[in-house]
Amino acid sequence: MTGLLLNLDVPDIAASEAFYTAALGLTVGRRFGDNFVELLGSDAPLYLLKKDPGTPIGPAGGDTRRYARHWTPIHPDFVVDDMDAAIARAVAAGAVQEGETCDAPYGKLAMFADPFGHGFCLIEFNQEGYDAIAT
Repeated sequence: MTGLLLNLDVPDIAASEAFYTAALGLTVGRRFGDNFVELLGSDAPLYLLKKDPGTPIGPAGGDTRRYARHWTPIHPDFVVDDMDAAIARAVAAGAVQEGETCDAPYGKLAMFADPFGHGFCLIEFNQEGYDAIAT
């Protein structure tokens, strides 16, 4: 079996912890020094790792970390029970909703950027969930 851990580079641990606990109701699990914190309350733990802007993303050089809004081909989707309440909570914590909330065959979808430039989505499944589009 393969386990899943989500690691998220952030420029500020305290601000990131405050955002993710307020926006999504995650709770602090463990702290690993001043620059590494575990957040629990989702299907997989989310680890916030302090990484300064402009630092290389890997040993071979290439791209560097930036925390303005950026695109990445992978992002977390958080499943919620009440989309309206979840949107209000995320926006109050500092998220920016990107576009309107969409109706989909499987439920509702809302896209966001966190205060650190990372994209994420909120999904409220209907009774069928992804079975509505499964073939």
